[in-house]
Amino acid sequence: MTFDALGLSDPVLRAVAETGYTQPTPIQEKAIPTVLMGRDMVGLAQTGTGKTAGFTLPMIDILAAGRAKARMPRSLILEPTRELAAQVAESFEKYGKYNRLTHALLIGGEGFDGQDKLLDRGVDVLIATPGRLLDQVERGKVLLRDVKVFVIDEADRMLDMGFIPDIERVVKLLTPLRQTLLFSATMPPEIRRLADAYMINPKEVAVDRSATTAVTVSDAVAVVPERDKRATLRTILRAEDVASALVFCNRKRDVDILKRSLDRHGFDVAALHGDLAQEVRTATLDSFREARLTILVASDVAARGLDIPDVSHVINFDVPYNPEDYVHRIGRTGRAGKAGRAITIATPADGKSLDAIQRLIGRRIERLDLDGALDDSAFEDADRPWSRGRSRSRGNGRSRADSAPEAREAAEKTRPDKTRPEKKQRSSRPAPKPRRTAELPDEPPDKPVVGLGDHVPAFLQKPNRRAG
Repeated sequence: MTFDALGLSDPVLRAVAETGYTQPTPIQEKAIPTVLMGRDMVGLAQTGTGKTAGFTLPMIDILAAGRAKARMPRSLILEPTRELAAQVAESFEKYGKYNRLTHALLIGGEGFDGQDKLLDRGVDVLIATPGRLLDQVERGKVLLRDVKVFVIDEADRMLDMGFIPDIERVVKLLTPLRQTLLFSATMPPEIRRLADAYMINPKEVAVDRSATTAVTVSDAVAVVPERDKRATLRTILRAEDVASALVFCNRKRDVDILKRSLDRHGFDVAALHGDLAQEVRTATLDSFREARLTILVASDVAARGLDIPDVSHVINFDVPYNPEDYVHRIGRTGRAGKAGRAITIATPADGKSLDAIQRLIGRRIERLDLDGALDDSAFEDADRPWSRGRSRSRGNGRSRADSAPEAREAAEKTRPDKTRPEKKQRSSRPAPKPRRTAELPDEPPDKPVVGLGDHVPAFLQKPNRRAG
């Protein structure tokens, strides 16, 4: 099937042809006709399958007729991160070049003045992150009652980042007479509840099984001790044919630490995480996209939906906390039919997390052979079945229960024979303390008792002058 058969207008088809795309992806093939019909829709597809074009192309045709009013956008697209919002804005510029549609980008890290001017002129498409959108609503700069098409993109990522309450606040500001589109890579129960509450008879469009990895990506895992993770990363970067690599860490502070470590060892590397200023993040991404940067160490801010072409390798320096994040991370490589490589560096303590990932994707991840670059003892625990449990103690990896009898027997043989001094037998009950008695002694004391007995103080012996 070609784009001509999807019902798109000639200006949109012309713009698509100029980008070099000739055939729609499966999610685009199923989503575009549904969106053009005006129905609510839930789109489920793994990352990197073209979901963005699946809603931007038909939205351009839907909004082609009409004109926006000041501060009243005609459509609203919510994105979880600034980078995703900027990417959607680029898609509208690219595919809507032959349509007279205006758009505005509301994201944090940028001043309000420029955004206010765009909103005052009126925009057809408003692309925003939830926090900045609600800020503008509270300032009275945005009115949402004229929104005809509402899009929630990367809904499961919104859930992970805690944006669901903000989305519910936004929905209450919209008119009920709207078309709602929800796109997500997975469908957890919270997202299903959101769809049931705010969508009218939505059509579900699913491509492949949820939470599956792309067939163009070959993945592997290297299990090493915690202390060898950085050395393993350097070994992988030198051994693999790395043209460009995304290295993911679970925590933002580890991103900066790992970036400095790779920098000291002579690698061309930069860092990307949410604490960086927006202009720094944009410049870093542009350098990586344009191949002026080889290695990008990032947090999960870069794991969802970013269109970074020609990423040859994705390396998980940390096993992701959520199994679904594994699918999103490695989806940054192997895009547009190109081959990709994904490698995860794990420790023996990551067994449960790796087991959860393998259950999610429905297969066992290949074990990476480092050709003796690291000590083979690092792999002993990793080869044992994760579901049986494993001791985290260092050594040969045997559990305490298995090794306790032999250890005690060996200890008895090697213990020197020392004669211990006999201990005095102690009674279980302490000896009673002598009780005090109020009885007087049989013999009078050597010194007289001073008090009000036989001894009378001198001041009492003075004669009373007033008497007589």
